[in-house]
Amino acid sequence: MPDISYSREFLDFGKGFYLTTLYDQAVKYAQRFKRRKRTAWLSTYELEFNPDDWNILQFDSYNHDWLRFVTNCRRGLDNSDYDLIIGGIANDQVIQTIERYFAGEISVDDALGLLKYEKPNNQYCIRSQRMLDECLKHKNCVEI
Repeated sequence: MPDISYSREFLDFGKGFYLTTLYDQAVKYAQRFKRRKRTAWLSTYELEFNPDDWNILQFDSYNHDWLRFVTNCRRGLDNSDYDLIIGGIANDQVIQTIERYFAGEISVDDALGLLKYEKPNNQYCIRSQRMLDECLKHKNCVEI
């Protein structure tokens, strides 16, 4: 069973267990391990929950709120208590824009102007161990 305590800090939505509904996105991430000469595994999970029972934040686009939240999380400044966060992933192209924004090279409006051309991928970040334990069911795992 996944354990939040082993999660890395300073990610898009903070410390948590990350999932995606996009198969190709998951495979692409797993292949990063193969490039490092490590074994890559693709695990499939089922996430079932009643939204009314959990503290959930969802971003439907790359917007001011998304950028502010990701900025805070990546800088270690987020102390929110969301159980689950759903929204676009900062892929390679998006991260370049964010890094330029972090460095002060472009304004928030310039960053959002560039991001509007990016098709959001998706990621789910489960940030509470209770939600992991109660709502996530492991289905299978295959080596890539």
